[in-house]
Amino acid sequence: MTDQIKSVPSVSVSYSRNGSSTKANALGMRPMQERAYERRGEQYLLIKSPPASGKSRALMFVALDKLHNQGLKQAIIVVPEKSIGASFNDEPLTTFGFWADWTVLPKWNLCNAPGEDGGKVNSVGAFLDSDDRVLVCTHATFRFAVDKFGIEKFDDRLIAVDEFHHVSANPDNKLGLHLGNFIARDRVHIVAMTGSYFRGDAEAVLGPQDESKFDTVTYTYYEQLNGYEFLKQLDIGYFFYSGSYSDDILNVLDAGEKTIIHIPNVNSRESTKDKIREVEHIIEELGEWQGIDPATGFQLVKTSDGRVLKIADLVDDDIAKRDRVSTALKNPAQKNNRDHVDIIIALGMAKEGFDWIWCEHALTVGYRSSLTEIVQIIGRATRDAPGKTRARFTNLIAEPDAAEDAVTEAVNDTLKAIAASLLMEQVLAPRFNFTPKNPGSGPVEGFTYGDGGYNPEKCNVGFNEQTGQFQIEIKGLTEPKSKEATRICQEDLNEVIAAFVQDKTAIERGLFDEELVPEELTQVRMGKIIKDRYPELDEEDQEAVRQHAITALNLTQQAKHLALSGGGDGDGEQGANTALIDGVRRFAMDVRELDIDLIDRINPFGEAYAILAKTMSEESLKQVAAAIAAKRTSLTAEEAKELAVRAVKFKKERGRLPSISSTDAWEKRMAEGAAAFVRFKDEGRYE
Repeated sequence: MTDQIKSVPSVSVSYSRNGSSTKANALGMRPMQERAYERRGEQYLLIKSPPASGKSRALMFVALDKLHNQGLKQAIIVVPEKSIGASFNDEPLTTFGFWADWTVLPKWNLCNAPGEDGGKVNSVGAFLDSDDRVLVCTHATFRFAVDKFGIEKFDDRLIAVDEFHHVSANPDNKLGLHLGNFIARDRVHIVAMTGSYFRGDAEAVLGPQDESKFDTVTYTYYEQLNGYEFLKQLDIGYFFYSGSYSDDILNVLDAGEKTIIHIPNVNSRESTKDKIREVEHIIEELGEWQGIDPATGFQLVKTSDGRVLKIADLVDDDIAKRDRVSTALKNPAQKNNRDHVDIIIALGMAKEGFDWIWCEHALTVGYRSSLTEIVQIIGRATRDAPGKTRARFTNLIAEPDAAEDAVTEAVNDTLKAIAASLLMEQVLAPRFNFTPKNPGSGPVEGFTYGDGGYNPEKCNVGFNEQTGQFQIEIKGLTEPKSKEATRICQEDLNEVIAAFVQDKTAIERGLFDEELVPEELTQVRMGKIIKDRYPELDEEDQEAVRQHAITALNLTQQAKHLALSGGGDGDGEQGANTALIDGVRRFAMDVRELDIDLIDRINPFGEAYAILAKTMSEESLKQVAAAIAAKRTSLTAEEAKELAVRAVKFKKERGRLPSISSTDAWEKRMAEGAAAFVRFKDEGRYE
């Protein structure tokens, strides 16, 4: 099958493996945990950190300080499912240098214990009336307990919510509603933890007023992976197939890599509607079935080269068989045994909280509407392990078929998959710190510059290897003024970008509108998203957030272009020595002077289209473009109003209105928008 494997264009991020994220300080804390502990005095603390970075233990350190030194009565740890409760079992922290151990009495770990008479909710009540210090329960148990006992009953306690992205500000989300009430009463401390950078996906976790009360600790994917000992490269890409995915899966599956395969949901387009037969077919493609291991329940499959693969089937409907396999996977005695299992096939399992350090390839069939879910799946492959130098995530997606009745749905799936890929590229990249171009500035301590060192005549681009941060000066950049706008620019740009790349209008036009003027997306569409998302910010701060977000997105995309083209073989293969970080450096240093107008003139989806054109068949690509073009409408009243606002800004800067006859496409588009705005206003389209 080797000669049939199709290249999957992917972005690659390389890491220095400096070992910092695995080293502990005198108190036994790794860097992320130390960073969280420094903020232990905050009443509301949000920890955003990748899988395997040690969030559970970070919470233990913070909770113990709140119980012993800050006067709180008890700590309640809330997890989304029972299996994750094991992350908060007893830990002898004093063995590693801390001043107290973490202990949870067995009866108060409600993820394991049966609960009091009347169930686990009554156990929460009994705990609140006791002198014991720590309780662990599921989100569901906690919700029902708050309903039964009221929020006042929890006064003067710490509530720690693990996997915080399960919460939403939607009124139908009870946990989100309860947290909002706790914050309004202001009598508890809250520590929220998430391994996802898109809290609640398209829906906010908390309202802006509540969110602004949280102090945020961010530990990026880059910092985590850069500080590993072994893993040095992570690749992500997507691959389109036609027909049945199980016929094509060996085009992207290397049986020599430790792999988790997530097959599609039975209700999705990619599913054959027979999940059991899909698993059987994958196994048949891999080799000759040899039976089942009686101890583990793993399927044994002999490959053409004589190896016997151990395959864990977590799709089987027989609960007893599935539980036996699941138990074998979780066997702590086998955690460090690389040969314990080779491939895991799952549907809804092996995502959040699943720990298999040897996983080298997360292969997901079908698009996932939840960006949070994708982050969790990729997190399965980003554990550090001896001998594991490379990991990858591949999304296998069905090409839209012209003969399909649901071609519109197929196109939407494709766009969502691309959006997810763009977001993951952003998450994996180093952090950006953008500042206005200042003739009087100089090199920043801790940052290294281009080959020629710091050059004030060019765009000044510095990179800090240890923190994984770029320092980039940009001419004309608007700086945030308020505390909240500054927080968004420092902590939440990925959330802004998530909203932008999930916007159907933006991604459809960015990929398939040949007449697009990029500023219609970078200024108008992104501007509208910022205004809708942060209405409490004034216009100047909204513009600052817009500029920072579009700059981060476009720098990453241009870096990807250089990473995929520089040093490669010209058809999408990753160059031997060129990765995303080098791409950012090259793009920023190749430009005489980076300015915000130049950045606004880049289509953020241009590089995604280039990869799409290489990955999807020409016929399917035309089909997608035709389906989108068929529903494209002329300028809307809302778009005309946004363009008119930009036209007014243009007049303030240039002393004249944009000209309809201008040779500059963006100036001409603003003039058209302003004229349409006047026409729509005369027609009474605006209130």
